[in-house]
Amino acid sequence: GVMYANGHGVSRDHVRAVEWYTKAANQGDAAAQSNLGLMYKNGHGVSQDYERAVEWFTKAVKQGHPDAQYNLGLMYMYGFGVTKDNRLAVKFIKKAAEQGDKNAQNVLDTMSKRETCVKS
Repeated sequence: GVMYANGHGVSRDHVRAVEWYTKAANQGDAAAQSNLGLMYKNGHGVSQDYERAVEWFTKAVKQGHPDAQYNLGLMYMYGFGVTKDNRLAVKFIKKAAEQGDKNAQNVLDTMSKRETCVKS
């Protein structure tokens, strides 16, 4: 899926990427679940569907996948596919940051500077 999504060694083809991500995601691969969530979030190779994105991110989060934690946190932060919930947003973004996710660390830093409720 990654090769088709990014055009590594093959022509970029988001539809084929979704096909391969789906096969791996259905077998429990957390990275594929996270990537499939991104495809649904961004509407690449599929119709944009925030609810499906949240479903796939949630499956990957249950396996501790940091990219999925970060992206699920953003979904809660902005209310995409879920009811906006800053507490849950911070919870998931913090988990990703604790695993070294630089994007998550930057978001938390920005939130702290804006004095947004960053609580455990």
